[in-house]
Amino acid sequence: MSPQEALRTLEQELARGLELIAAASTIEEMEAAEVAALGRKSRFSSVQRGLRSLSEEDRREVGHRTNEVRAALRDALAARKAELEGDRETSLLAADRIDVTLPGRRLRPGSLHPLTIVQYEIVDIFTRMGYRVVEGPEVETEWYNFDALNFPPDHPARTLMDTIYLDPRLLLRTHTSPMQIRTMEAQPPPVYVVVPGRVYRNEEITAKNMPVFHQVEGLAVDEGIAFSDLKGTVETFYRALLGADRKVRLTPSFFPFVEPGAQVDVSCFVCGGEGCRTCAFTGWIETMGAGMVHPKVLQNVGYDPERYTGFAFGGGYDRLAMIRFGIPDIRLLWESDVRFLEQFQAAG
Repeated sequence: MSPQEALRTLEQELARGLELIAAASTIEEMEAAEVAALGRKSRFSSVQRGLRSLSEEDRREVGHRTNEVRAALRDALAARKAELEGDRETSLLAADRIDVTLPGRRLRPGSLHPLTIVQYEIVDIFTRMGYRVVEGPEVETEWYNFDALNFPPDHPARTLMDTIYLDPRLLLRTHTSPMQIRTMEAQPPPVYVVVPGRVYRNEEITAKNMPVFHQVEGLAVDEGIAFSDLKGTVETFYRALLGADRKVRLTPSFFPFVEPGAQVDVSCFVCGGEGCRTCAFTGWIETMGAGMVHPKVLQNVGYDPERYTGFAFGGGYDRLAMIRFGIPDIRLLWESDVRFLEQFQAAG
């Protein structure tokens, strides 16, 4: 390449390079323009490589102009890069900009699960009556779940048909009653506690049954406690929870850890006692078992049954939640469907 051709090529490449750089609208396009103008395969680089074939005088002239063209292109690249980076930063700032004059975005309110709503109300009622809330392990030993509560060795509740065993002596608690024993072991009388929590039984999953459900247990042990105290307590509880006009009846029933035992029914709060599907057309809904603490249970924890008496009661509140909120299928309580749970926002 002659000196004249080299100088002409440099001028053409300068003009072309400046045009490519000016046209670049992104950092990526600018980098492509740099490769096209100054890369190893560019015409500018071919002029550089041809300098060795020129005479000393021509090499000095063409080399000087080569340096000027390179510097001009480098300056143009730096300036354009600064512009593009400034534009990108401005764009990012604009995207993050907040118009403080706009109204705020309302946070989506959460909602309590219907079981949680009922549990909170039950606990609130009993704490206002002077009871203390306690919780216990959901994995229990046979001693706390059965033996200490006066269940005989051949009781059907101990079988695999009813109870979920983890090993021969360890099981998922079938009721919250083990906390009666744990609480009395941990303190002397008087005892006034309420125990809400999950329990487990070997149940078939249906619209009304689940192998996992919730119970609330109550225990009162003191000097001079009588059956009339039990009746007054459950009446006060259900009228506070379900309405002041609610009727409560206790009918004889058997539970190993109480003597005498009773089944607690409340007048149907759907039909008002007239008879409907909810109460199986009897006007009454079975809600819990109750009774006076069996003397042997008191002896098992070291209490003197000649000095102390007490009552205990326990029942599930899944059914109460279903009836109260009109939930037709217990499985809805476990499916975590947000569309279902949102309905309880106001109640929560």
